[in-house]
Amino acid sequence: MRNSTTTIAQVLASFVSGIRSKDIPALAIERAKMSLASTIASAAMGYEIASSRILRTLELEDGGAGQATVWFEGSRLPLSRVVRVNAVASDAAASDDSDLRSIAHIGTIVSTVAVALGEYTGRSGQDLLAAMALGYEVAGRIDESLTPGRMQRGFHGSVSTVFGAAVAAGRLLGLDSGRMAHTIALAATSIGGMAVAADNSCAREYHAGNAAMIGVQAALAALRDFQADLSILETPRGFLSAMNGQATEDITRGLGDDWDIVTDMAIKLMPGAHPFHATAEAAAAAARIGKVIPDDIERVTISAAVQWTNFKGEPHPRNLVDAAHSLVYFVAASIVDGKFGWDAMSISKMADSVIARVQDKVVFDPSPAPLPDRFPHRHGGSVTILLKDGREFASTCVAPRGSGPRGVLWDDINAKYRRLVPLGGVGPAQVEDSLSLLHEFDQQADVGALTRLLTRGSD
Repeated sequence: MRNSTTTIAQVLASFVSGIRSKDIPALAIERAKMSLASTIASAAMGYEIASSRILRTLELEDGGAGQATVWFEGSRLPLSRVVRVNAVASDAAASDDSDLRSIAHIGTIVSTVAVALGEYTGRSGQDLLAAMALGYEVAGRIDESLTPGRMQRGFHGSVSTVFGAAVAAGRLLGLDSGRMAHTIALAATSIGGMAVAADNSCAREYHAGNAAMIGVQAALAALRDFQADLSILETPRGFLSAMNGQATEDITRGLGDDWDIVTDMAIKLMPGAHPFHATAEAAAAAARIGKVIPDDIERVTISAAVQWTNFKGEPHPRNLVDAAHSLVYFVAASIVDGKFGWDAMSISKMADSVIARVQDKVVFDPSPAPLPDRFPHRHGGSVTILLKDGREFASTCVAPRGSGPRGVLWDDINAKYRRLVPLGGVGPAQVEDSLSLLHEFDQQADVGALTRLLTRGSD
C-alpha cells in the first residue's frame, strides 16, 4: 500500500528493487522457467514468418554494439534491438503466452528482455527468472487496472507489457529504487499501439517488439539518471486516467502476497488467441463424447464469455492473422480434428473443406451467461453439437490447459518445445540440451549457454 507522499511508481519500484531473488516463491520461479521455454518455442515457430524476418533484417542491417544474441540466427545486436527482434519472432506465431485477464503477452516480453540482459550483465539464471517474475507482476497489476477500459478505448496490451520489459531490464541492471521508479515512469509515457490493428494485421508482433525495446531503453536511460514525472501513473490526465484505469489501489495492494505469473499466466498449448482455447477444448470434448461425424452435424452452438466483447473474429480465415482471431474456425477445426493443433495456422488447414462446412453450421448463443467479473477473457465457454438425428452433445471448459487455474505441466511444455523449436533450424541435440538447461535454469550460472544452444548449425 502507498501513502499520500509516495507515488505508484515509487511503491512498485521499492518492491521490485528490494526483494531478494531467493525470496520469490519457488512456484513463481518455476512458472518463469516454463514461460521462457514457451517463448523460445514460439519464437522458433515465428522465425520465418514474414513480419519477423523483415524486422530481423532491418535490425541486422542497422547493426550496432554486439551486446546480446539474436535467437536462432546467432548474430549480436544492441540490447534494445535484440529484444525487439526476439519478441517479434515469439509474438508473430501467436503461440507464446497470454494473461487470462487481458490477452497481454507479458511472458514473451519479460522472457526476451531477461535473456538479453542476463547475457549482457552476466547474471545467473536465478536472477534472470526473478526479473521475469517481477516484470510480470508489475505489468500484470497495471494491466488489470486497465482491463477492459484500454481495449474499449482502442489500446493494445503493449501499453502494459512495456512495464514488464522495463522492470525486468531494470532489475538485471541492478537499479536502485529511485532509478527503478523513473524507469517505470518513463515506460508509462513511451508506448502506444492500437488494438484493432493488432486484431487485423501483423501490427500485433510489431507492438510486442516495440514494448520490449522501449522498456529496455527506459531502464538504460534511468541507469544514467534520466528522470520522468514519478506521479505519471496516477496524476490527472496521466497514464491511468488516459487508459480509464479501474481499482487503481489494487496496483500496489498486497505486493508479494501472490504472484500473477502463477495465478493469471496462460501458456498456449495451441496457437492463436487464448480466449478461444477453452472453447476449442469444449468443442473437441463434445465431439469426442458423441463420436461426432462432421457430415452428421445439424448445428453447433457456441456460448462463450468473449461474446460480451467484439473479440471473436470471422469464419473462413485466409491467413494466420484471420485464423488466430476466429472463434468459429477454432471450434470447427477442433470438432473435425479432435483438437486445435499446431498446424491449424497453416493455409492448407484453413482450406480444409470439411472444416469449412462445419464453420457454416456454427451459431452463437443469443443469451450467453453473464460475466462473473469485469474480465471477459478470463472465462471459457460451452459448445453444443446438435446432430441431424436430434441427438445433442455438449461440453464446457472454464479455463484452458496450461493456465493458472488448471496448472501448468512440464509434460505439456516439453511437448510444445520439442514440436516447435526445430522450426528455428536447430538440431535434435540442441533441442534436448537446451530443454534440459531450461529445466534447471535456476541453477545456471552462465545464461549465455542457453543462447549458444539456440544458434543454427551449432549442434
